[in-house]
Amino acid sequence: MRRARVLGTRDDALVRNLLAADPVGNLFVASRVDAGVLWRGSPATLYGWPGDHPRHLLHAGSNLVPVFAPCEPGERDAAIAAFADAVGPHRWCQSIVGHSEGALALHRAFAVRSRSYAGQREIRPRQPLMVASEVPADLPDAPVRRITMAEFASYQSAAIAMYIEEVGMDPTVGGGRAGYRAHCQAAVESGRAWGVVDDTGHVVFKADVGISCGRIAQVQGVWLDPRLRGRGLAAPAMASATRQILEEHDLVSLYVNDFNTRAVRTYLRTGFAIVGQLATVLY
Repeated sequence: MRRARVLGTRDDALVRNLLAADPVGNLFVASRVDAGVLWRGSPATLYGWPGDHPRHLLHAGSNLVPVFAPCEPGERDAAIAAFADAVGPHRWCQSIVGHSEGALALHRAFAVRSRSYAGQREIRPRQPLMVASEVPADLPDAPVRRITMAEFASYQSAAIAMYIEEVGMDPTVGGGRAGYRAHCQAAVESGRAWGVVDDTGHVVFKADVGISCGRIAQVQGVWLDPRLRGRGLAAPAMASATRQILEEHDLVSLYVNDFNTRAVRTYLRTGFAIVGQLATVLY
């Protein structure tokens, strides 16, 4: 069996060419390439298969993210087996994320090989991948703006509430408090946190640019105060955030759990269209 190999800076052009085949779906890995994953000393690794001239990729860090080129199932299975051999049996990742078919196939193969991958906490097999290039003109504006450090405490509380609601666990427990605070602070200080602040100074809506690469931004961490839900406020707020993000990008993307039907309807109304389907395996 041909082995996977660790890719480096000499593979930069090849990797970028593979990722360009689906710039929205491959946005995370492309952003990691821009951040230096191909450089020696990176905390994550990018594998390629087959080793001589890779057609398939695996980002291995806190997330496992496969990128499979169009191929027959047998070729994909061979790539997955090679990636499993390269990564090894001990699980370091917190999740597997990617296009549904490939991500779920990767999880099944890894779980058979290693018990550490078989103890997943949750599988979300259908997550619509959505993209917008404009916002319908009939949606009213909401007072969305960049969050500042003056609102940091309220923004962080909103971010924690969103994470608990979305992932089912508190990101600040088990020694995670400092790391999550740093994550939130970086979002605010870099201008990637957008929201609505009420008259009392509380963040009641938030949406972050979690990833950007080239002219594409991916929105993450969308949250509306539960006390305000059901009042028709989500669509105008999301529309205003999207309009402002589009001033600096050509496309805004996001992905959402299919069972969150209210959010799916909001995004469709806001101008997003479904262009694919992702899956997430949470550990």
